Amino acid sequence: MEKEVTIYDIAKQLNLSPATVSRALNDHPSINSNTKELITAKAAELGYRSNAFASNLRRQRTNTIGVIVPRLNSHFVSSVLSGMEKVANERGYNLIISQSQESVKKEKASAKTMFNGRVDGLLVSLAYDTEELDHLDVFIKKGIPLLFFDRVSTHTKATSVVIDNVKAGYDATAHLIEQGCQRIMHVTGNLKRNVYTDRLKGYKLALIDHNLPYDESLLMITDMSREAGIDVAQQISNMYNKPDGLFITNDLCAVSCMAALKKESFRIPQDIAVVGFNDDPVAQVIEPNLTTIHYPGEEMGEIAAQSLINHLNGLVNIQTTNTIVLHFELVVRESSVRTTG
Repeated sequence: MEKEVTIYDIAKQLNLSPATVSRALNDHPSINSNTKELITAKAAELGYRSNAFASNLRRQRTNTIGVIVPRLNSHFVSSVLSGMEKVANERGYNLIISQSQESVKKEKASAKTMFNGRVDGLLVSLAYDTEELDHLDVFIKKGIPLLFFDRVSTHTKATSVVIDNVKAGYDATAHLIEQGCQRIMHVTGNLKRNVYTDRLKGYKLALIDHNLPYDESLLMITDMSREAGIDVAQQISNMYNKPDGLFITNDLCAVSCMAALKKESFRIPQDIAVVGFNDDPVAQVIEPNLTTIHYPGEEMGEIAAQSLINHLNGLVNIQTTNTIVLHFELVVRESSVRTTG
């Protein structure tokens, strides 16, 4: 392997001190422009590369932020990461991104890698089966700021960025009731996660406020996949007392379910009105277009990254607040709108 060129090699060739070369390459004002040009040209000629990693270690900073997400094959997660990347790049930080694939075991391995990689801060959206947070406590003990987003957990030393999932679940369900639905099925994910427990809570509160009974048989807990949507449609088709409304907390699962229901000759929204969640692009591809909750993923990513970086730079202490709550919006489309007679 060819030996790496150092500032000492450049200094020797130009008969200058290593300190002068270092200052010139860092554009220090004490070095005149002619000397800077001479040193820069020689550095390019010799193929010199700045060792940012070593420099950052000396400053106890790596200018990297770790991000752990449940999965990458999600439009919502992609939107969040886009927002994070935008802010990080503007502020001179790089992201190291890892996916847990909904496994706490992989989440722990990713956290360990991030910790050993000396990230300056960590942004986390929890896996389906994460219960204990021991693998993240090492960051807190080391003074490395930790911020949760979307799928969060209560931690006295960490901040969370979320939407009001209880209100979102309430609004989605209330909308279906206002359209005349009396038997509303709720399809959700693992109830260990705040997003799904809160949306279920909102669903139940809407039923109570509109004097409708909660029926356990109308709750389905799935992995929210495309395949799950097909399974839900099959179950609905086999039910004697079928639901007339359907609130699914994921657009991909909702769209898959709608397509399968249509194959079974269900008319949407006449026979069954449907509401999804996230406002993914697929919501406007399916016919009829899907009513959904607009979840501001990119904004969530921007605010999460901005909050963490501001904390790192001493501008704001993120521990002064437990939760940052973003706005959501119910986007009404044809899948749920029908005459109530």
